[in-house]
Amino acid sequence: MNRSTTRMLSRVKAVYLFIREHGTVSTTDLSEEFGITHRTVQRDLHVLQYNGLVESPNRGKWTITRKKVKIS
Repeated sequence: MNRSTTRMLSRVKAVYLFIREHGTVSTTDLSEEFGITHRTVQRDLHVLQYNGLVESPNRGKWTITRKKVKIS
């Protein structure tokens, strides 16, 4: 795996853990917490949503799903 892919996967994992720890969060919360653009947050959330790990019950707000996850 190349460096940028590893960095992206680490960030996506960190985003997931942040949401899990804080409950429902906004894209702005994530952007500020990780120092990344809203577009980057959206891409990361799309990866998590595609894998069934997060959902957006209200526009711009994100929470984890009940899908079981093994984090290493």
